[in-house]
Amino acid sequence: MATLRTIHGVPVWMCAADGAAIRGEADVLDLIGDAGYHGARWVALPAERLDEAFFRLRTRFAGDVVQKFANYRLGLAVVGDISRHTAESSALRDFVRECDRGRQTWFPADLGELEERLKG
Repeated sequence: MATLRTIHGVPVWMCAADGAAIRGEADVLDLIGDAGYHGARWVALPAERLDEAFFRLRTRFAGDVVQKFANYRLGLAVVGDISRHTAESSALRDFVRECDRGRQTWFPADLGELEERLKG
């Protein structure tokens, strides 16, 4: 179950860790639709909810997800420890680093880090 939480004035759709896996475009669009319906500007998605394909850049799933969120003008925070994945792929490390520099997609280690980033 997801809930809307306002963090530093920013409405964030907080997804539960035990929700359905995000495996394809339909799952992403459902998530975006739910968040938008509730007035969210960001979605906090636990990393464990993402299918393993997300972390293998050659599948293009990560790029598709990020692009969908950008198209709908929603920020995406993939929350959690993804070090296992970044240790295996320098391309993923670079992708995460570039995303974290921007204002659209972040990879915070925990909710505390997301709260700090949303301070502005």
